[in-house]
Amino acid sequence: MMDPKELMAEAAVLEPQLQNWRRTLHRHPEVGFDLPKTRALVKQALTEMGYTPQDCGKAGILVLAGGKKPGKTILLRGDMDALPIQEESGVDFASEVPGRMHGCGHDMHTAMMLGAAKLLKAHEEELEGTVKLEFQPAEEIFQGSPDMIANGLLENPKVDAAVMFHVLAGMPLPSGMVLVPGGGITMASCEQYHITVHGKGGHGSMPEACIDPVTAAAHIHIALQEINSREMDPHSFGVFTTGRFQAGAASNVIPDTAEMWGTIRTIDPENKVGELIHKRMTEIAQGVAAAYRCTAEVGFSDYCPCMVVDHALAGNAMTYMTELVGQGAMDMSKLTGGKPGGGSEDFAFVSHEVPTVSMFLSAGNAKEGYAYGQHHPKVKFDDSILYEGSAAYSWFALRWLSEHK
Repeated sequence: MMDPKELMAEAAVLEPQLQNWRRTLHRHPEVGFDLPKTRALVKQALTEMGYTPQDCGKAGILVLAGGKKPGKTILLRGDMDALPIQEESGVDFASEVPGRMHGCGHDMHTAMMLGAAKLLKAHEEELEGTVKLEFQPAEEIFQGSPDMIANGLLENPKVDAAVMFHVLAGMPLPSGMVLVPGGGITMASCEQYHITVHGKGGHGSMPEACIDPVTAAAHIHIALQEINSREMDPHSFGVFTTGRFQAGAASNVIPDTAEMWGTIRTIDPENKVGELIHKRMTEIAQGVAAAYRCTAEVGFSDYCPCMVVDHALAGNAMTYMTELVGQGAMDMSKLTGGKPGGGSEDFAFVSHEVPTVSMFLSAGNAKEGYAYGQHHPKVKFDDSILYEGSAAYSWFALRWLSEHK
């Protein structure tokens, strides 16, 4: 087994290429499953390294490293999709696509994975088993991971363990820190909801001749807050947020409908809390709507389960990352108090199928000029840490395979 410092030095040599990949992707963000330019860049880079990229599902890409020696298979994941927001970061390689931005750092993940692919190809003879590298679409809409699983992600060869990294900006940590979770639930589940309130539109000067859905929807929004404060066990975690409220198109017209969209998050792997929220949201929305002479439709979609981190794999992660970055590896519980975070991640679908660990890599704090966090139009990420991410992916794979024959 090579020395981790040697691997880190090899990764550092890749830094200019990693930044070029990342910044090219950043200029051309694509969303969901519609990733033609992103996929072309990834496939070309992998082919030039000597891989044979395989399509998986609607837009996923897989390659295999190793396999020349018998052993287990470990999966490494990097997601590729961007967000439908307008960039305001001010960087000189900002998005050239109006209304789209890599505001969650998936361009960083893709570049880190390409770097890992290059490092693992160079050390292929040392791999005591197989590394499956996954380039995933549609993480932001929680559809990419289940689509790839349904299309054989975890088979041929069968995956024995899975690893992902996510970059973080705007956190009070120096760039390059690796955050390692303990075992158990580390991220919440997430689900979309959509409420449509139907009334009767008309002229704004004659409300008595109309049935105003805006008033009903506003009261529904307020009433839903009572589920948390009065109906749930105080020890339960259940958050629902209305992130979009839309009604009408003119100030002097009462519309026929008002709509609300939002998310539900829990940390219950059996989703009993989610089922309670479903039931009560539907009852409250329809009941309040009826009180204001309206009707309401309530729908739920795009469910993503909570992330479950395997205890043994988390222990491995702390050991391997300490070997690689020394005191730069940190137990996440020092930040979280051991409590799950409210964010969600669709790699959670994988975590319910095979032992999984989800780690984070800090990519800038406010003192370093990275004041904004994920999903903000002004967010920036320190891409000088890309090589460390590539080394972390690679070292984890090399070490885990050598220890789990």
